[in-house]
Amino acid sequence: MKSRTRREFGCLTGAMVLAGLGPRLAAGEAKAKVVVVGGGIGGATAAKYLAASARTIEVTLVEPKPRYTTCFFSNLYLAGLCSLESLTHGYETLAQRYGINVIHDSVTAVDPVGKTVGLKNGPKLPYDRVVVAPGIAFNYEALAGYDEAATQIIPHAWNAGPQTQLLRRQLENMEDGGVFVLVAPPNPFRCPPAPYERASLVAYYFKQHKPHSRILILDAKDSFNAQDLFLDAWERHYRGMIEWLPAQFTGGIKAIDVKERSVKTASETFKAAVANIIPPQMAGQFAQQNGLVDQSGWCPIDPITFESKLQPGIHVVGDASSAGDMPKSAFVANSQAKACAFAITAALTTSERQPPHLFNTCYTFLSPDDAVSNAVSFKPAAGTIKIIDNFVSQVQESVETRHRTAREAQSWYAAFTRDTFG
Repeated sequence: MKSRTRREFGCLTGAMVLAGLGPRLAAGEAKAKVVVVGGGIGGATAAKYLAASARTIEVTLVEPKPRYTTCFFSNLYLAGLCSLESLTHGYETLAQRYGINVIHDSVTAVDPVGKTVGLKNGPKLPYDRVVVAPGIAFNYEALAGYDEAATQIIPHAWNAGPQTQLLRRQLENMEDGGVFVLVAPPNPFRCPPAPYERASLVAYYFKQHKPHSRILILDAKDSFNAQDLFLDAWERHYRGMIEWLPAQFTGGIKAIDVKERSVKTASETFKAAVANIIPPQMAGQFAQQNGLVDQSGWCPIDPITFESKLQPGIHVVGDASSAGDMPKSAFVANSQAKACAFAITAALTTSERQPPHLFNTCYTFLSPDDAVSNAVSFKPAAGTIKIIDNFVSQVQESVETRHRTAREAQSWYAAFTRDTFG
């Protein structure tokens, strides 16, 4: 595997995406109809690139919420480093600039025989292709004592918005000297570095406002993504504040006592002043209800077109998809959505089929001025998706490099959300 620099990845990504735009269309061809279900990163990107790639495709985006708050960067909000409003985006530009028909409603079901999408409060939408981006759901049955009602007392804060605000208020109200217990989920889950970024930025907040407080991470795993980078940062920035206990030390998470605000493991029960439970995850409820999920709990897809292997004519992008080596991240959802949009455009028009170019780029904050990143490229191979190239920040990087990466992260967020929402 050849190692590339982060900047080379950025150039490569942009060049390949631009190369995919502007496919030829057949003269006089009637408009095909594509319905996109879900207005998160995957759905919004798919709708935008379908509309931008082929003006003879009529694109409808169905999303119940009028605005979307990004999960990525929401740990900065917990640390008091940004507002939730700055992470929130609307769909106006997608409608006005790209001509996408944006409907704020809930989809009841997809009928693959009649080729219609049912709405809770509107008429059925006919389609030639459907793209679904249902995101994740929480597998509460795998975590005794914790359910959806319990999230109002002990938040998961894994969908940005009210849950994130609740956790922020609890941290603000916590007395100095308390213990913040964070339960990290088993693989696979949305955004692998995020639980540990959260611990880092909550530690930063404690260091400023509650210096006698501690953070305890009870992990369902024995190791985690970029572990060496986090352990190094915790020693440099937050010595003695963060303790990580892997499953091999605790025997694993056995139950949550919401009333006592405690976490029971096989070896010990841990009492929290503030607890944050990130449950085990699976494909979103819509995927579960529409025959898109296999026994793994995720959606198997064609690695080139992202068409479901279980429901022809329905494409699945983003966290819900089972996509080989690709992690469940926002940038991956964006990359999959573009590949899917180009594949659908080729199928519905006379345009040339483009090979998929699949990437991931993530930035992770360890403190406000200390950030790391990774960049990975993938390709379809042997019926799945494999890593072919990567860049990862190293432990020994200089202070100046980390400062620069933190500044790049802010620019990355602005460019990435603009690429998705307008």
